[in-house]
Amino acid sequence: MSIETQADLSAEMATIADDYAASVAAGEPVETGPRLDYPPYRSSLLRHPTKSLHHADPEEVELGAPAFGPTDVDPLEADLTIQHGGEPVGERMVVTGRVLDGDGRPVRHQLVEVWQANAAGRYVHKRDQHPAPVDPNFTGVGRCLTDGDGWYRFTTIKPGPYPWRNHRNAWRPAHVHFSLFGTEFTQRLVTQMYFPGDPLFDLDPIYQSIVDPAARDRLVATYDHSVTTHEWATGYRWDIVLTGSHRTVRESDVEHL
Repeated sequence: MSIETQADLSAEMATIADDYAASVAAGEPVETGPRLDYPPYRSSLLRHPTKSLHHADPEEVELGAPAFGPTDVDPLEADLTIQHGGEPVGERMVVTGRVLDGDGRPVRHQLVEVWQANAAGRYVHKRDQHPAPVDPNFTGVGRCLTDGDGWYRFTTIKPGPYPWRNHRNAWRPAHVHFSLFGTEFTQRLVTQMYFPGDPLFDLDPIYQSIVDPAARDRLVATYDHSVTTHEWATGYRWDIVLTGSHRTVRESDVEHL
């Protein structure tokens, strides 16, 4: 069996991008989310939903669902660099932003959870076989509640890129996973935040499964020097929009975004 190369995948992605641009130019609707069936992302062909959603009674679901409030989340959980006895390795950074609805109004007291690889691109779980070092001072998980104006803020380490087995020499751009719970357990958004200027963007079929460039850009944070702290940490700003035509792309649009 031949091993597919990056050149093979890049050619497929270029063809899809050209076809999409031509369709928009011809008046077809702009796509605002990732495609469920995106052939260059090989496993998406097997994983994406093919059946209708199963509708559950939301009131019944809420009877056994967790609820979160200010007493459940310690403010220190938002600092991923102080969870162990020493300093984690890597570029310390602050990631902050607002959670907004489609009309630009703040979403207050929202539970925001993050998880990520360490600076070497390694997650702390058994399935991660990437031969990179595990950092004993970095677990890579944190959470907080948005404040009265919808702001969240995390202190963490900039994650590294890591390989995956979609094709030969496939690497994922550095990213941080985000999960937001709404007022009910059934209201959950899971997505990923990327970093500006990543050279792997054009090569990654997961990122490119969002065929519209403007929609892809909404997943990329902005470097913000006003957030950067003197001799301490760099700063990034990323707002999350829950609804409307400019909403943040979510993982429920396609599995394993």
